[in-house]
Amino acid sequence: MPDHLLTYDPASLQDPHGFYRLLREEGPVHQATMPLGTRAWIITRYPDARAALNDARLSKDADGLNQLMREYQQDGQVDTDNDREMFRHMLNADPPDHTRLRKLVTKAFTARRIEALRPRVQEISDALLAKLAEGAGGPVDLLDEYAFPLPITVICELIGVPDDQRDEFRAWTNAALSTGPRDEAQAAAMAMAQYLTGLIEDKRAQPTDDLLSALLRASDDDDQLSAGEVLAMLFLLMVAGHETTVNLIGNGTLALLRNPDQLAALRADRGLLPSAIEEFLRFDGPLNLATFRFTKEPIEIDGVTIPANEFVMISLLAANRDPHQYPDPDRLDLRRDPSHVAFGHGIHFCLGAPLARMEAEIAFGGLLDHFDDIELAVPVEELEYRNSSLIHGLARLPVLVRPRTAAIV
Repeated sequence: MPDHLLTYDPASLQDPHGFYRLLREEGPVHQATMPLGTRAWIITRYPDARAALNDARLSKDADGLNQLMREYQQDGQVDTDNDREMFRHMLNADPPDHTRLRKLVTKAFTARRIEALRPRVQEISDALLAKLAEGAGGPVDLLDEYAFPLPITVICELIGVPDDQRDEFRAWTNAALSTGPRDEAQAAAMAMAQYLTGLIEDKRAQPTDDLLSALLRASDDDDQLSAGEVLAMLFLLMVAGHETTVNLIGNGTLALLRNPDQLAALRADRGLLPSAIEEFLRFDGPLNLATFRFTKEPIEIDGVTIPANEFVMISLLAANRDPHQYPDPDRLDLRRDPSHVAFGHGIHFCLGAPLARMEAEIAFGGLLDHFDDIELAVPVEELEYRNSSLIHGLARLPVLVRPRTAAIV
């Protein structure tokens, strides 16, 4: 293990795979200063990451995280977000609190409810692509025109958010998840919380057949989600419910455009779609680092001892390119059908993974159905990634598209 303290700077966000390749080669675990001034231990290798994601000695308890964050507040660089009620969701909880919350939420967020969305997701995708085809001829930002509006429309309809709020939600989540100025992130999170609080009150007064109403009804042995727990869960669903899919579509499309042989293979065989989506998730997934954990006791990982009360960050991107786990990991191979940790592992495995996979299957299938040709409209060197250590996604994806021509009979 290197004897110096790494600085996790914005430059690493533009080439995370190169950054993590060096870390993996130097050692299994590295201590680093994160963008907001916290110190954390970064795990980069697949076996260690998978084990850490399901290690009960690594806590996600909101109170413990908040207490540890306060130790970094002396210079004013770190804000204790977990003080806020809306951050006290199941992703920031350990058993038995996590077990209780997940059980109640699962009663509302059922597989049947998700699968019932398929025709509507297809309808939204087709409408967006038809509009995109009408404007074909010049460069279009695939994120703005397709990758963002598809999942945000789905999650907003699922929860019951009106159409006119969707662009605001994109701005709020971008700011809340950014590694930029904390005052902007705080303002965005509070604006989102105020809106969602009002929405909850409206749904409580007039419930409908949407997920928010189902969350308000969810119960188990006379146990129900409190008002604060509903707000926290709604915040988590709104953020995670579209960010994962936006970046899965964006990163996956870029991967195909940079690997035309794989794009051609997918065009020729749509049966590859399920394994292709898993490979997109492995090759260039939508999440960079998993959310904060901390050690409840000293933990040894591959010969490195992490003391108690230390933050631990698990790099999902690094684990999914570990050459000891995947042959030729930097090569996109749609037939690989890999096991990966893009959605996490263990008790905190992403609840919305089935929705993201279904949306991605429809999204990529739709792109191939509607367009005979898709190509980058700018040199790949001009593309930039968002300034977030959590989210791994492009800021823009300018492309040129050629609509599919009807057969002549």
